[in-house]
Amino acid sequence: MLVIFEGIVMCFILVMYCVVGIRNGAVGLVCLYEKDVQERVVELGLVTKEQIKKQFIVSSIILFIPLFILVPYMVYGVNGVTDFTEGFIQMTEILVIMGLFDRFFIDWYWVGKTKAWIIPGTEDMMPYIYGKTLVGKWVSTLIGFPVLAVLIAWVVSKL
Repeated sequence: MLVIFEGIVMCFILVMYCVVGIRNGAVGLVCLYEKDVQERVVELGLVTKEQIKKQFIVSSIILFIPLFILVPYMVYGVNGVTDFTEGFIQMTEILVIMGLFDRFFIDWYWVGKTKAWIIPGTEDMMPYIYGKTLVGKWVSTLIGFPVLAVLIAWVVSKL
């Protein structure tokens, strides 16, 4: 039950990142959009390539710190796990909960079904998440997160 709560905590962190990121409009997180959308937004003068690069760097830091620090802390520090297998299982559960939330609530519903993520002048490029990107996101959720959990559990078990 605690692992489910911890997965929900990670979902909350992800939602807060998105809420803060698009507080002044979806252009605030254009770094998460396809390259063609980013190029259009630059052409429209809504953002510069340099701003997109900065967004990407800041976003990467904000998104990856919880994955590499908070999740292992919850599993090994809060839950008291001491072995590789249980650490891997719990981290996988937490990360997959967050990943499924991201795929269904954020990508499918919030980005795909609401107006919150629409960038004026790019409406003809919707849906924003499609094809290889959509497949990649599902692969990262269902395969990438368990692989990440294996790596983190292995590192922690060696400490």
